[in-house]
Amino acid sequence: MAPPLTAWQQAAKAYFYVVIWMSISMGVILFNKYILAYSGFKYPIALTLWHMVFCTSIATTMVRVLGVTKRLHMPQKEYINRVVPIGALYAASLWLSNSAYLHLSVSFIQMTKALMPGLVYVCGVALGMEKLTGVTSFNMCIIAVGVAIAAYGEINFIWVGVAEQLSALVFEATRLMLVQVLITRQGYSMNPIQSLYYVSPACAAFLALPFVVVELPDILANTALVINYPMLLLNAITAFGLNLAVFLLIGKTSALTMNIAGVIKDWMLIFASQHLFGNSVSFLNYLGYVIAFLAVGMYNYNKMRSMKQKEQAVSKDRESGKADKEAAEAGGGGGGVEAGKGNK
Repeated sequence: MAPPLTAWQQAAKAYFYVVIWMSISMGVILFNKYILAYSGFKYPIALTLWHMVFCTSIATTMVRVLGVTKRLHMPQKEYINRVVPIGALYAASLWLSNSAYLHLSVSFIQMTKALMPGLVYVCGVALGMEKLTGVTSFNMCIIAVGVAIAAYGEINFIWVGVAEQLSALVFEATRLMLVQVLITRQGYSMNPIQSLYYVSPACAAFLALPFVVVELPDILANTALVINYPMLLLNAITAFGLNLAVFLLIGKTSALTMNIAGVIKDWMLIFASQHLFGNSVSFLNYLGYVIAFLAVGMYNYNKMRSMKQKEQAVSKDRESGKADKEAAEAGGGGGGVEAGKGNK
């Protein structure tokens, strides 16, 4: 049996998974931006559909052929009611977020992602997963103000791109909440391979129609288009690797670690896009994002403190129940002894 890891070894292991996830995540974002905005392949639906087809093929091979993980016992009706809506939202989120790369800088897109906690909170309240509180609502308003300031200071502000990015965030927030309502609460907890195995085909199916109607005619008519197939294959591999990296990071550390690492990753992407793509970032961009960043940090802190308080309350209830049980058992045993003495 291997000896337990020391604190330094555990920290080094956690940092290793953080670096792997951050590197792949940043690579996918910058890779997608390059393909859609600079390589001449300006087809976000086609790129997203290719990702889903690739992920479906690999996940199916891993599940059905290699037996890496088991399939869930999910009837067809359950699949249609629970997985298909999630696939539809995922398709819309990926399609619109990739479309935004055609119009907006990576820096500004990362800044808008600060709205995600607020959107998830609103969806949670609407679905009865979160409680509406004044403190949290005020916190979300500050995040919105920060992002609004960043948007006002954006030099290359394009309404179409902003609408696409904000819509993508709304679809993604709704998807995350539906995953909890339709999947997790019903006992269909999935690892990343299982998620790709079930969700990717549905996502690809919803992307197929808009691809055929919107982009395929243009691709067939564009005789000057040169498709770099090795580049698209490498891009799909990195997208698939990102799903595995997410699983490793959360499985080996925690979701909180991922949230903190995500904030650091956003800052790194803002600076990286400035140097790689020449994106200009104004003072108002930074000011607005700092305000949103601090508000998101406060929200995460309050949520973490609330979770700890709930855990302490549950632990206290368990200890109280255990003490009551022991007292009851001790009282019952004492009564029996006294009764024995009286009989004598």
